[in-house]
Amino acid sequence: MGVGLNLFSPICKQPRLDNLLESNVTVRRFVKGLDEPAWVQLMNEEYREFASWWRGTTVEEMLELEKSSDFDLDSRFVAEVGGRTVGAVHVRVEESGKEKRGFIRDICVLSAFRGSEVEERLLEAVGTELRKRSVKRMYAWTGAERADRIRFLEKNGFRFAYRTFDMRISLADLSLEAGENVEAVIRPLNPKVEGDVEALNWLDNECFKDNPIHVPRTVEETRRLMLEDPFLGWREFDFAVVDGKDVGYIGLGIDEKYNVQHGVKTGYINGIGVLPGYRKRGIGTQLILHGLRVLKSKGMTSASLDTEDTNPTRAITLYEKVGFKVLQEYVTYARDVTSTSS
Repeated sequence: MGVGLNLFSPICKQPRLDNLLESNVTVRRFVKGLDEPAWVQLMNEEYREFASWWRGTTVEEMLELEKSSDFDLDSRFVAEVGGRTVGAVHVRVEESGKEKRGFIRDICVLSAFRGSEVEERLLEAVGTELRKRSVKRMYAWTGAERADRIRFLEKNGFRFAYRTFDMRISLADLSLEAGENVEAVIRPLNPKVEGDVEALNWLDNECFKDNPIHVPRTVEETRRLMLEDPFLGWREFDFAVVDGKDVGYIGLGIDEKYNVQHGVKTGYINGIGVLPGYRKRGIGTQLILHGLRVLKSKGMTSASLDTEDTNPTRAITLYEKVGFKVLQEYVTYARDVTSTSS
């Protein structure tokens, strides 16, 4: 593959935990061109256990992600026992206003090593890195049913912060009488028109500025994260227009690989927002129903989205009114970077 990947020794067979006590656990930074196979294997094992949305990933896809300008090698660490990879962690530093926050995006540990020193050492590496970057507070998430991971977080001083809901709707159950505002005009975003990209960026930041977990994006970040998602083979964004003004948006996407792996035909609402002054007028409902109709026209039989309970509009009530049901729940915990375990 031209980058020196060792494809034949990514992860060891799971050793006994009593052998772990006799071994030195070492944590080091991710090495590009060496650690991709182990990283991918760890993520696939971890998330297939509890994340209904996980579609699996490959070394090739990770190599594509590494080409992104925001792929931060210094924020990724692997844990080894006797030279064998048994864990990995990825923390991303994000700024909201004057506050820097560290989000542990992935903490993946072989099942035989969960609850052991491996997890502790990975967390120590994250804390050290965040202190170097002057980050004061860090967050970590897991499945609401992952009692082992929740115990680990609470043991290390984390406290519950918010909850995320993964929701799904059968398009056969789509309600056409949900109170939509038919006066708003839906127009498609043209990703080749800079003004449309700038409008999406402005709307996204303005619609969610009151959400405490929202991290404002630049135009380039919006272009990359919302319009160039490498996992969606098809995607579309549309605006809701009232009196010639863009007042809301919706993003749609289809991940063919996920659908093949899980034997489903589901599409995604991967972003929706309405400006504060235009809420409670049925515009959000119109955007959702428009998106669901588009996905149905693409041959999808279901649609998924996620939302947090920090959303000041309580968007989950709108989704439930349309017909979405909670498929899975996730919890995010937080603590000060300088905190120690209780």
